[in-house]
Amino acid sequence: MAAPTQRRRPELASFLRSRRARVTPQDVGMPPGLRRRTPGLRREEVAQLSGVGVTWYTWLEQGRPINASPQVLDAVARTLRLDPPEREHLYHLAEVAYAPDAEDDAQSISPELQGILDALHPHPAVIYNGRYDVLATNVAYRTLFMGPEHELTDLRNVLWTLFTVPEPTCPLVHRDQELPLMVAQLRGSYGRHVGEPAWESFVRRLSEASGEFARLWASGDVVPPGARVKTFRHDAVGELRMTSVSLSINGMPECRIVTYTPNDDHSRRAMSVLCGT
Repeated sequence: MAAPTQRRRPELASFLRSRRARVTPQDVGMPPGLRRRTPGLRREEVAQLSGVGVTWYTWLEQGRPINASPQVLDAVARTLRLDPPEREHLYHLAEVAYAPDAEDDAQSISPELQGILDALHPHPAVIYNGRYDVLATNVAYRTLFMGPEHELTDLRNVLWTLFTVPEPTCPLVHRDQELPLMVAQLRGSYGRHVGEPAWESFVRRLSEASGEFARLWASGDVVPPGARVKTFRHDAVGELRMTSVSLSINGMPECRIVTYTPNDDHSRRAMSVLCGT
């Protein structure tokens, strides 16, 4: 069986050829010319428009083992009019660390996704990105976590909140078990964003604000998201045991829906009281 790198090169070559074939000279402001046998752009035209050498681009499209910088791949992606998923695919095939555009970091939530969260009521549900920014919530989530009992009325990033609020107001009962796992999940996401200003600034600022976070971050642990039973406290109903499940979202690879389902009868009754159901 071919090694992953050997397999990616033919895939990269095929992908570039297919993307080049769909871009016409008119698309990039060039005259169509006569006797064009090549569908779409020629290799030399892609090279010229991307500001790279013809030989280099030819070798890239042939799948030869050459190095490509993010700047050059971005130029090729612009010439071939790649959309964000295609651009990410190009990076992976070329074995270059993918860095989303800055605007990709703050993704908007569609009405359809918000509708899914709302339909999960009375189960708390939230959409996080890879940095644990809170992108959308439903009423049950806000009732459980964002009431005045916890002083979490401005919950924009879960990790920042959990590491900086006074421990008595933290909704996590077993924070010494849960916070290391959350930081380990953060590090797993960070691997795709090393060097990005927004991520580097977030890690630096939270490390300065919380020695506990700085210590856990320095451990280097990495774990993937997964189903877990977590215990929360709420002044109005006491402790609640909730099963959290993380669901991926098509078209938003950096984001996930996390739902919380009561794990026992007491927790079900408590959520019913909080949500008035």
